[in-house]
Amino acid sequence: MTVIALFGATGKTGRLVLERALTSGYDVRALVRDPTKLAPPHERLTIVQGHVLDAVAVERAIAGSDAVLSLFGHVKDSPPTLQTDGTGLIVAAMKKHGVTRLVPLAGGGLRAPQDRPKASDKVIRTLLKVLAGDVLADAEGHLTVLETSGLDWTVVRGPRLTEEPGEGRYRVGWVGVDASTRISRHDLADFILTQVDDRRFVHQLPFVSD
Repeated sequence: MTVIALFGATGKTGRLVLERALTSGYDVRALVRDPTKLAPPHERLTIVQGHVLDAVAVERAIAGSDAVLSLFGHVKDSPPTLQTDGTGLIVAAMKKHGVTRLVPLAGGGLRAPQDRPKASDKVIRTLLKVLAGDVLADAEGHLTVLETSGLDWTVVRGPRLTEEPGEGRYRVGWVGVDASTRISRHDLADFILTQVDDRRFVHQLPFVSD
């Protein structure tokens, strides 16, 4: 059975991905700062306590895994380069343990060559630069780490997330190309999990929307 190393399991999207992974029969190794925030114990869930900037904890989570889902993000008092530095530690541990599949989550502000942003998309990105410039710069920094890693990575991007029930139907395109401005968090979690085995988007940044 495929073993997934999961970072960000206690976040809103991470919880949904964890639930789906266990229900689908995957074994999961989840790195969390506070194990009490996770759901009740599960026979296929291994909890590794620690922080994504703790190299030893990151390696413990990745050892024995077949793929990595990186869903951690900025919270209050996070260092400005959290995603870049955390991704660097994840990549190093993956190389050490021979793991090649990595699927991080990012927002639509991170650009891909296939994007054809419309006027509204450009406005949103400008606002991101003004209101959350450090976070956007960190996302771009983590992409640079991925591009030089030699791993089989796919960055999943999404627009505004809603808490509505998932429909099981969504579009996979690019910013401004076959895309909308929202998606259910449940549907986004569904797509993220498919990328454990789906290699169609290796070295790409698909944009998922409803």
